[in-house]
Amino acid sequence: MALTNLLTKLFIRNSDDINNPVVRKHYGTLAGAVGIFCNLLLFTIKILAGLLTGAISIVADAFNNLSDAGSSIVTLIGFRMAGKPADHDHPFGHGRIEYIAGLIVSALILLMGFELLKSSVEKILNPTPLESSNISILILIVSVCIKLWMGFFNRKIGKKLNASAMIATSADSFNDCVATTAVLIGFLVFKFANINLDGYMGVAVALFVMWAGYNTAKDTIEPLLGLAPDPEFVLNVKNCVLERKEILGIHDMHVHDYGPGRVYVSMHAEIPSDMDVLKAHDIIDSAEEEVSSKFKCEVSIHMDPIEVNNPLANELKLKLMEILNTIDPTLSFHDFRITNGPMRKNIIFDLLVPFDCYYDDVTLRKMIKDKFTEIDSTYFCVIHIDKGVN
Repeated sequence: MALTNLLTKLFIRNSDDINNPVVRKHYGTLAGAVGIFCNLLLFTIKILAGLLTGAISIVADAFNNLSDAGSSIVTLIGFRMAGKPADHDHPFGHGRIEYIAGLIVSALILLMGFELLKSSVEKILNPTPLESSNISILILIVSVCIKLWMGFFNRKIGKKLNASAMIATSADSFNDCVATTAVLIGFLVFKFANINLDGYMGVAVALFVMWAGYNTAKDTIEPLLGLAPDPEFVLNVKNCVLERKEILGIHDMHVHDYGPGRVYVSMHAEIPSDMDVLKAHDIIDSAEEEVSSKFKCEVSIHMDPIEVNNPLANELKLKLMEILNTIDPTLSFHDFRITNGPMRKNIIFDLLVPFDCYYDDVTLRKMIKDKFTEIDSTYFCVIHIDKGVN
C-alpha cells in the first residue's frame, strides 16, 4: 500500500480532492498506465518462460495478461477520444466511444481465447515433453505477487473515488491470480510427480480468457443498447425536485446516457393550474439548475398544470386509485383531467404500466372503462398508456 501512496503523491496533484473532475481523470490515467506497464511486463516474462519450457498453459496465461494490457490501452485511447467536446454532427458528445472501444477489446479477447483453446486441445491430443525450470516457477510466483498488488492498488483507488470500473478491475486482477496459481500448480505437479497437465491447464486458462471476453462484451453492449437508469439516481433526482412544495409530483422521467459523464434527464413536473406562470417558471428553472449542479447532468423539466380545487376531479382520482389497486397495485397514473362534452364527461389520463404487468393494454383499458361506466354511464375514459417503472 505504501507504493500506491507514493505513486499517487508523485503523479497526482491535490490527490485528496476526489470530487474534482481533473483529479479523477488523473487517477484514471495513473491506474491505466500502471495496468499497461505491469501487464506488458508479465506478458513478456511469461511468454519467454512458456517458450523455454514448451508449456502452452504459461503461453495462454501470458496472452491473458496481454489482453488485459490491450484492454487498458484501448480504454485510455477511448477515454481521450470520448473527451472531445460536442460538435455539429455529434451534439451529445463522443462519450459512447468508450463503449465501442470496450467492444473491440472484448472481440479481440474472445478471438485470442479461442485460438489458445485450440492450441491447448492439440497439446492434450499430442502431448510434448516439458522442460522443468526453476526460473519459470519463480516467474509464475512473481506474477501472482504482482497481480495481487495490482488488485489491492485498483481496489484502494476504486473505493476512494467510489469508481465501480476500478473496483471491477481489481476483481479481475484477483481472478488472474487464481488462473496463474492453477498454471503454477500444474507445473509443480509435473516437476515433482512427472504428470503432464499442461494441456488441461491451458484449456482452463483459455476458457477463463473467453469468459473475461464475454463479460467485457456484455458490459459494453448493454449501455449501447440502453440500460434502465440507476434506481438510486432516479430517486435522488426526484427527491431533489420535490423539495419545492409548489411542485406536486413528477412523471414521464427519462434518463438518457450518452457515455460516462454525459447524462440527460427530462421529466414533467406537476404544478397547480392556478399558479402564476412567471412564478412557476422560476420554480422550474431553480429545480433544473439544482439538479444539473448536484448530479452533473443536463436537465429539461416540462410544466404540467393540474387542477387541485376541483371536487369532482379529486373524487374521480380517488376512485381511479381504488380501481387500479384492485386490478394491479403496481399501476399508477398522471396527467389526470376532466372535460365536459355535450353527451358525456371525458376522463383523460396517462396510465403507467410496468413492463412485467400481467394484463395487455387492450384488457387494461377495457377493465378501467367498464368500472367507470358502472359508476356513471356518461363517464368516458381516454387512456394513454406509458410503459416503464414507477
